[in-house]
Amino acid sequence: MRFTPRTDPARAQRWREIGQWTGETLHDLLKAAAARAPEKIAITDGERSLSYAALRDAVDRMAARYRELGIGLDDVVAIQLPNWLEFAPAFFALERVGAVAVTVSTDFRARELEYILRFSEAKGFVTCGAYRGFDHLAMALDLQGKLPGLSLLGSFRAEPRAGVTALDSVMREEGPPEGFAPHRQPADAVMRMAFTSGTTGNPKGVMHSHETTLPAARILNGDLGLGAEDRMMIWLPLGLNWGYLTLVQSIMAGATAVLLERFSAAPALSLLASERCTYVPTAPASLTAVLALPQMHEADLSALRLVVSGGASAPVETIRAWRKAAPGHFLELYGMLEDGFHTYTRPGDDPEEVAGSVGRVASHMGLRLLDPKGRDVPAGSEGEICAEGPSVHLGYHANPKANEESFTEDGWFRTGDLGFIDGRGNLRISGRVKEMINRGGKKFFPREVEEVLYTHPAILFCAIVGLPDARLGERACLCLVPRDGHAAPTLEEVIAFLGDGFATYKLPERLVVMRELPFTPTGKIQRHKLAKAILDADSTETTA
Repeated sequence: MRFTPRTDPARAQRWREIGQWTGETLHDLLKAAAARAPEKIAITDGERSLSYAALRDAVDRMAARYRELGIGLDDVVAIQLPNWLEFAPAFFALERVGAVAVTVSTDFRARELEYILRFSEAKGFVTCGAYRGFDHLAMALDLQGKLPGLSLLGSFRAEPRAGVTALDSVMREEGPPEGFAPHRQPADAVMRMAFTSGTTGNPKGVMHSHETTLPAARILNGDLGLGAEDRMMIWLPLGLNWGYLTLVQSIMAGATAVLLERFSAAPALSLLASERCTYVPTAPASLTAVLALPQMHEADLSALRLVVSGGASAPVETIRAWRKAAPGHFLELYGMLEDGFHTYTRPGDDPEEVAGSVGRVASHMGLRLLDPKGRDVPAGSEGEICAEGPSVHLGYHANPKANEESFTEDGWFRTGDLGFIDGRGNLRISGRVKEMINRGGKKFFPREVEEVLYTHPAILFCAIVGLPDARLGERACLCLVPRDGHAAPTLEEVIAFLGDGFATYKLPERLVVMRELPFTPTGKIQRHKLAKAILDADSTETTA
């Protein structure tokens, strides 16, 4: 199949002139890193490792295998793997045969996957077997019966199944494949597609090329001073954008990527210490979980110099607690699948001055705040955050309506997030356009109230969602998870804690205590799932 990326020749020329669109591909980075330091460890999970030379050869062996299995130019292969060493060869090899990679989270199940595989017209699907109590291959075989174009099912670390090609031998072998002639994929061709979280409607397929992917890694590495001496902890899922980009950052820098199969607080802390990790990109919820560990204060994190939190806004109290408990700099980052890394705080910032902000715009990126009519807002006013720059995506696949709605007439990408620039020039996120609660015509964003609630000693996680109301349109419902050893506060206690700091229409009118909140793998609270769960429970009680 053919992808049709958005094109803007004038912008493309500008990115070339500033040295961000270089004509390089991912394999060019890997080849250069292997030439500089062939025996250096490129990727490790603490038990198994691949050197740069071994990774380079494994990528070509995997590419040769793909070609034998009928994968070639413009074919689409979806990859659903945990944070295993196998992910890198499975993904990077597709470039070498001119194919397009679609990455999906291991949390995705049949309904989500069927849509993605069908919409992307995937020819291949590479996955694991039974993992964390779920049989991914059984799901894949069932989906293949519904998708006649899905001709290849490949697996790693799985029991043999009829109709499934085991790919583990690629990892066991050594050296380059004999007689393999790689395809040279153009740097501006669509080489990967990932899907938005789909909080409203079907998820959208975001297209990226090498030219839009590599600047995201190059800019962040440059602004944060990341280099070959770093050891980058990746507990963010490789199947999602930030985890994947961190792997690209590591290869670009010639650093070492340390993989954790799936985030869990105690193993994460142990690996941070044992592997002497220097850099950690993470979601705030993961930091909260690590901070709650009794052994946190005994762990040797002396190598740690940068922790970057993103995906969701970190409560100020979490930021302060981490800075008190761990060495190095704590930074906040704002970015999206569509535009890479857009803004972030910097190591030289005063921690208290930037607390709660997402810092200044990244090098070579543009930032505008627009009102609903597309006009730039006055200084200090709230507006929709818009981006331009070399890492902005090439548009949504086969979705002209979304492309029209998501880009301004002069080519800026509309993020859907709202923010304002504070007096020190830092961007502060005030809400998501679609998260706004409208109570009787009075509108507000829940984040401002949640920020205060996170200072409550008994609250571990919280989220306010709007529930339908016949008279007012919506009413605010507070969902919270109490800290271990603490009783959940009552609604009356919550209102008293908030005091007179907010207009009464912003105060929660209902409280639901939960054991956990639904997070995306990148740490965003799935508010639509929260609201649906509450409404479903209400409906069950009504009919019981």
